[in-house]
Amino acid sequence: MALTVVTVSPRVAPGLLALPAWEALRVGPVRCLDAAHPQLAALASAGIGVEIVDAPPTEGVLLAGETLPDGVDASRCEVVTGSWDLPGARLLDAVAVMDRLRSPGGCPWDAEQTHRSLMPYLLEEAYEAYQSLEDEDDPGLREELGDLLLQVLFHARLAEEHGGDGTEDASIAWSIDDVATELVDKLVSRHPHVFAADTLDVADRDIGSDEVNARWEELKAEQKGRTSVTDGVPLAMAALSLAAKLQRRADKAGIENADFDAGPGLGAELWGLVARARAEGIDPEEELRTVARAYRDHLREAGH
Repeated sequence: MALTVVTVSPRVAPGLLALPAWEALRVGPVRCLDAAHPQLAALASAGIGVEIVDAPPTEGVLLAGETLPDGVDASRCEVVTGSWDLPGARLLDAVAVMDRLRSPGGCPWDAEQTHRSLMPYLLEEAYEAYQSLEDEDDPGLREELGDLLLQVLFHARLAEEHGGDGTEDASIAWSIDDVATELVDKLVSRHPHVFAADTLDVADRDIGSDEVNARWEELKAEQKGRTSVTDGVPLAMAALSLAAKLQRRADKAGIENADFDAGPGLGAELWGLVARARAEGIDPEEELRTVARAYRDHLREAGH
């Protein structure tokens, strides 16, 4: 009797196995090297007994993880794929790693962190991802986006443990699933031309990006109850970006700025330069950063 190995992804819910896997498991006898295999309970409920062994068998059925166990020769057995990961499934691994880091016996540094202590890292990782885009460094961007994802996971875990406001009140706690749910709801509600296409006529569906962006802003204002064009503009933005954002908000609202006096001094001149950059279709923050980076390179080449 030959050996059949059923490989199973640990990121798939127990019991969700392909038909060929179930057929092989029912033939048996089934053995497993892992006493904590996530599929054991599902197999038990289906009336399939599993023997836990210390070494790979040479015949029968071996219930494995997502890869062949050490000591199993793929050329001498039949491999049946029991389950496949869905797109995004590896995010479950990231959540599990964060759980391990924050749980007893995990990392002492991670255990000490709070929402406030992590604030500098959130900005730092965002800037590093931005720089990867400037450098057109695709591998670097992938890594930096992972670091940004870590910050999302970290803050969500803290909120799940202590509540969204930093207290121990579990009734107001939220988790990474709540973050994802809110994001999905937001994307669906603000893209009616995509997700509610069956309720729209052809003219409503056949719209361009400008109309989509305008509708997004309208829906955001309605949902958040905003009463001012400045609502939702983060003051923590870099000054040039903040100025451009406020000017852009005013322009979209059709607000004339002729009565705004920026006053004397360099600040007023910079405000005017931001307006000029926007009129020319230039991002003032990106423009100045390009010059600053060129100056940095100049200093390095000069040996300074």
